[in-house]
Amino acid sequence: MDILMILFTLFGGITLSAQSAVNGTFSRKAGTFETTLLTFLTGSMFLAILILFFGQGNLLAILEVPKWQLSAVFLGVLFLLFIVTAVPRIGVIATNITVIIGQLVIGVVIDNFGWFNSLVIPLDWKRSVALLFMIIALYFIYKGNKRSNEETNSQHF
Repeated sequence: MDILMILFTLFGGITLSAQSAVNGTFSRKAGTFETTLLTFLTGSMFLAILILFFGQGNLLAILEVPKWQLSAVFLGVLFLLFIVTAVPRIGVIATNITVIIGQLVIGVVIDNFGWFNSLVIPLDWKRSVALLFMIIALYFIYKGNKRSNEETNSQHF
């Protein structure tokens, strides 16, 4: 079953990158807020159908959770807004590696302190080195993007 979850997560990453590229391009024509709204409206309609056929039947249970957990809704909207804004400016790979670094940094903090009732996993030198390598990777990817853009722009003249 773990391999299935790994494959689902891998597929989720693939779809996220594809969505980032499409939304970034789409936002140039339609606008950042409009693209984000369309994405969430379409997603909401799709999820409504899934809930209708596969839901647990207690949609109002979302009102019984601690209010701070509802902040995830706003975090998701902000995430998509940032992605739609970043992709046209720095590209898909630079955007995605930056997202991954952000996720890893906050993940390390959450693990280290056990926030949100998570497993406590102290920050050690191995995790610190891994984060450093990710930041180095971002540097080289971003520099490669800038160089590629400069070459493309010089060929247009």
